[in-house]
Amino acid sequence: MPKMKTKSSAKKRFTITGSGKIKRKHAFKSHILTKKTKKQKRNLTYATLVHPADESNIKLCLNMK
Repeated sequence: MPKMKTKSSAKKRFTITGSGKIKRKHAFKSHILTKKTKKQKRNLTYATLVHPADESNIKLCLNMK
């Protein structure tokens, strides 16, 4: 049986932490920034963790299960 390929989109968007959680970036920070407040843009800067309800689907895309 051939090897399973990782989804390229998931590979580019997510990283795995040392404890096995999945890290992601915030959306809405790439363009049309003039109408967003400084506070909103600042809070979108930092990475965060994926919600536990979505972890299983992302792990399937990354071939972790």
